[in-house]
Amino acid sequence: MPRARTTRQASDDAERLLTELAEVADPVARDKAEQLARTLVELYGAGLEEIVSFVAAQPDGEKLVRELAADSFVGSLLVLHGLHPVPVADRVQAALDSVRPYLGSHAGGVEFLGIDESGIARLALQGSCDGCPSSTVTVKLAIERAIEEAAPELAGIDVAGVVAEPPQQRLLQIQPYQPHPAEPEWFPLTVPVLNGTVSTVDVAGTALAVCRAGGELYAYRDVCAACGKSLAGSAITGTELACAQCGARFDVHLAGRSAEGSAAHLNPVPLVGHDGQVTVALAGAGS
Repeated sequence: MPRARTTRQASDDAERLLTELAEVADPVARDKAEQLARTLVELYGAGLEEIVSFVAAQPDGEKLVRELAADSFVGSLLVLHGLHPVPVADRVQAALDSVRPYLGSHAGGVEFLGIDESGIARLALQGSCDGCPSSTVTVKLAIERAIEEAAPELAGIDVAGVVAEPPQQRLLQIQPYQPHPAEPEWFPLTVPVLNGTVSTVDVAGTALAVCRAGGELYAYRDVCAACGKSLAGSAITGTELACAQCGARFDVHLAGRSAEGSAAHLNPVPLVGHDGQVTVALAGAGS
């Protein structure tokens, strides 16, 4: 049975309602409503703890609890009540491992340094994608999304790394997640893509070219950087995409940089796979 709302949507609604309650003029009504919310959370938390304890006591119980926690919806509830069986550091590492192939094409890899006393995950980029104007935001969004899904209880994420941005190198800092209207939105990507092929798809009014090379999935704006035409019908050989219109070649594993040494460069789109679903981030969707 499909879920009507995601955990994030429910959490956002709860936060909005609590904010509205704080603005209610009648302090008695406000206090009683907040007390009711706390009581319900404690009630469901106690019930969930009993369920987890019962399952854990069964044969292969620890494995079963981990399988339950692997579900993004159940896992988020376990996190809320301090019942998740996988330590937060392990979940962060697993999240990074899940996006490492995609991050590697833009940032040369990322190292998890640990979680400090304030609850901030510390990471370091290893290398950078020289000449790629979209790499900084691509890496930032992909890391944020992966870790936010795996460890929502973190206070924030800080990534230190060298970003090739002439004339001087700068540190890439990822601040704690704070939604705002200008922030790119994430959309599901459902187009099937076979290995060694390119598929074009419209996502929220934005034309994308999605390709699979070496088993890994990559997404780009559907515009050839050499001729300005669609990448529809283009071929993939190894990690190189050859434009069907002009023949220009680009390395999709290296963020779409030219495979011929020219300044032409495809425009990558942040893409993250989680819990069997693939999403892409689009800034100014529909433009």
